[in-house]
Amino acid sequence: MEPSKVYFTNLRTNPNSNLLQKLERMIRRAGIDQIDFKDKFVAIKIHFGEFGNLAYIRPNYAAVVVRVIRELGGKPFLTDANTLYSGSRDNAVDHLHTAMVNGFNPIVTDCDVIIADGLRGNDERIIDVNGKYCPEPRIGAAIAEADIVISMNHFKGHEMAGFGGALKNLGMGSGSVAGKRDMHATAQPRTQEDKCIGCKICERSCNHDAIHVANKKAQINLDNCVGCGQCVALCKSEGVVMNGQESGILLNYKIDEYAKAVLKDKPNFHISFIMNVSPECDCWCHNDAAIVPDLGIACSFDPVALDQACVDIVNAAPTLHTDNILAEKEADHEHHHDHSDDKFHHIHPDTNWKPGLQYAEEIGIGTQAYELIRM
Repeated sequence: MEPSKVYFTNLRTNPNSNLLQKLERMIRRAGIDQIDFKDKFVAIKIHFGEFGNLAYIRPNYAAVVVRVIRELGGKPFLTDANTLYSGSRDNAVDHLHTAMVNGFNPIVTDCDVIIADGLRGNDERIIDVNGKYCPEPRIGAAIAEADIVISMNHFKGHEMAGFGGALKNLGMGSGSVAGKRDMHATAQPRTQEDKCIGCKICERSCNHDAIHVANKKAQINLDNCVGCGQCVALCKSEGVVMNGQESGILLNYKIDEYAKAVLKDKPNFHISFIMNVSPECDCWCHNDAAIVPDLGIACSFDPVALDQACVDIVNAAPTLHTDNILAEKEADHEHHHDHSDDKFHHIHPDTNWKPGLQYAEEIGIGTQAYELIRM
């Protein structure tokens, strides 16, 4: 398979070229206008940001993509599906309100928001891709019924998948609530009692009554646990962690099959913002300090190549020597020489993102081989 083209622009600007202009030039040079948008419904799959988490993509960038699509004759809408865990996006009413508050509203973006899987997260379509791990991917109806899919991704670390980029935004992000439960089903966490401090943040935050603190130690009821990972992300003492790399690898395989379902028979294009690269998912009500400097924006017709390129760009960047989790771990000589070239594994040692990209290539979503075209 020939390497896919990935276009990249850094964040340097001048009076004649601001970041919004650079974004438009890049996506046009990459060939977004090769897609026939005329009178087509265009799902712009984006993460609107959990309330209190400020790492999400600025809506001003979405406005640029909306305008380009309108000029090419398309009918764009911004969209995401409801969450499995508790928070400000686990139903369409709160989800819409959060999107509006965070700037994803018609005033800023000149575009409407549609919550893909409806009021309670059960408006879904089953798309058969002959999957090995997910025989019946359940995709939010608005995304499943769109003619074209454009993804806008905030590239960052992830406590279960290793990192979150185009594939995770497409696969996990487009799944209905039942679909997210399907993907997370084998990713249940475990406790480390020697590190649990009994703060009860996991108990207060669990949407499924699956974890309780007794005798100042967290205990998980696996019958109730759906594997959403909220307790893992919120625990800062490592009292709750991923249950080994295998569960994260399987999660990535499922995400791949869901991403394949989202893109099936649809023209698609993908844009990743390598900015504010936080160590964990955007799905929590906070974002930790970035691990590397803001690096740039990349795009491609191939989400696999795009994710691989973004990983490589981040891993080649210097660590921010500020008070962040990666700098802390690099200062710990016990771990310093283990996978030190892989920042995402270094932050989350119980994850392994590489098999996920390999499997995405195997099932025909794209290729890991890429040609990086710098603008």
